[in-house]
Amino acid sequence: MSDAPRVPPSLASALAERGYESLTPVQEAVLAPDVAGRDALVSARTGSGKTIAFGLSMAEDLLQGAERLGPAEAPLGLIVAPTRELAMQVRRELEWLYAPAGAVFASCIGGMDPRAERRALERGAHIVVGTPGRLRDHIERRALDLAELRTAVLDEADEMLDLGFREDLEFILAAAPESRRTLLFSATVPKGIAALAERFQRDAARITTAGERRAHSDIDYRAYAVMPADRENAVYNLLRFHDAERALVFCTTRASAAHLAARFSNRGLPVVALSGELSQSERTHALQAMRDGRARICVATDVAARGIDLPGLDLVIHADLPTNSETLVHRSGRTGRAGRKGLCALIVPVKARRKAERLLAGAGVETVWAAPPGPTEILARDDARILEDPGLAEAVAEDEQALVAALLERHGPERVAAAFLRRLRAGMAAPEELADPGDMAAGKRPAREAFGASVWFELSVGRKQRAEPRWLLPMILTGGGLERRDVGAIRIGETETHVQIAADRADAFLEAISPGRTLEKGVRVAPSDGPPPDSERPGGRGGPRPRRPAHPRPHRKGRPGDDRR
Repeated sequence: MSDAPRVPPSLASALAERGYESLTPVQEAVLAPDVAGRDALVSARTGSGKTIAFGLSMAEDLLQGAERLGPAEAPLGLIVAPTRELAMQVRRELEWLYAPAGAVFASCIGGMDPRAERRALERGAHIVVGTPGRLRDHIERRALDLAELRTAVLDEADEMLDLGFREDLEFILAAAPESRRTLLFSATVPKGIAALAERFQRDAARITTAGERRAHSDIDYRAYAVMPADRENAVYNLLRFHDAERALVFCTTRASAAHLAARFSNRGLPVVALSGELSQSERTHALQAMRDGRARICVATDVAARGIDLPGLDLVIHADLPTNSETLVHRSGRTGRAGRKGLCALIVPVKARRKAERLLAGAGVETVWAAPPGPTEILARDDARILEDPGLAEAVAEDEQALVAALLERHGPERVAAAFLRRLRAGMAAPEELADPGDMAAGKRPAREAFGASVWFELSVGRKQRAEPRWLLPMILTGGGLERRDVGAIRIGETETHVQIAADRADAFLEAISPGRTLEKGVRVAPSDGPPPDSERPGGRGGPRPRRPAHPRPHRKGRPGDDRR
């Protein structure tokens, strides 16, 4: 590492072995001569190389000119991270960086065995990595002694404050010697972080690298205006179109994340879900499935995704718009890392376009507005992938030659190719048809197209049974063997629902639900002449809405002015 003369030789050898040819902007900034020995408040987003940055920055304090550390006794370095996953990731990164220096590590992480952690602390460690609550617990039980601490690092400090760890952080820093060096790394610097820095840091260097000021230059932002009912279909089509090695889909609620994950799984996509209701073991298994390739899509809430690191993430989809610009930046920063290009897609219901524009403007990023890919684009992309299949470029192996010759002789090249094509396409779920939002993206409602020749059917559920199109439609499609374009209007009455089915699919629909003519949950189906006209329905456009009976206003005694109207 010739471009970083302040990197100790032992750490430089570790970097060289890992293939590091140069440092990232934040790594160079923390090693600048005017930062040496000083506290620092560093703005660094996920993926900027900040873990290696604070690992290099604290090396001078820990090694003090030596190539290797002495015997492991009381901790010299402490790293505090907001979540278990991030703490374990930090330890993995620093272990290889400090391996040539002979560093001994210990973890203090919530959800792990505290007795094993206490034994590790008793044996001695140079560097301790942990989460706020567990670190405080070990300090209070006198299992963790910070008397010899030289450097304390708070990683993702803004997230730790958001998660309510302020008191724990203040307790930990107060337990450390005043002579220690304190490094705060934070994606943003809100008032809470500034106050924490002012209280626990002295003459802190403020570091904001040029790479950080240029918001997400390696991320291509796309915004897709959709009809509200097509939100899930648009997310699904994007996943099918891009076929990313790893994709992260953000939702605002646990219910939404679980619903999307279940739907994608039913369509054959390799998906896992992350939400606050999962146990630590379930979270670990889900993340491991993403890392080893058994799953390629992770659907997560903001809270559940805090601190997780998924290397090689190509695509981030905001299935639900974030609440503010900072969340947009933090979500999107999971892709476009370490020099790799990434794509960030926002699914924007047409009525939420102005909100999306405000979020993007607040984040300081430019985006391209487009229509989400439909079946034509997706199928064309599928065909292009088949033509570029790596297996087609490989030479015929010696042990394959006899069977290949037999196949060609018996079936001919066209039939063999057709069989290959059908086999590949069989594993590809059909893309979804999306409604064209048309001028609604600009605030205008598009004209409804005529559905065409159709047959009406009556279902035995209505408003009284809390019938809603969002669960009726999937039931009709699955039970009746239909596609979305085969179903027209759905008119929900008080005790029944009328559904419009394309005329050329009506017989197939009846055959699919025969002999009992029932769908899921015992919903019965019968042919119908159509829904009643609006004038025959309560509140229809052909007549006045029924009025509630008037009730006399109760008389209230003993209060002045009750007789006034």
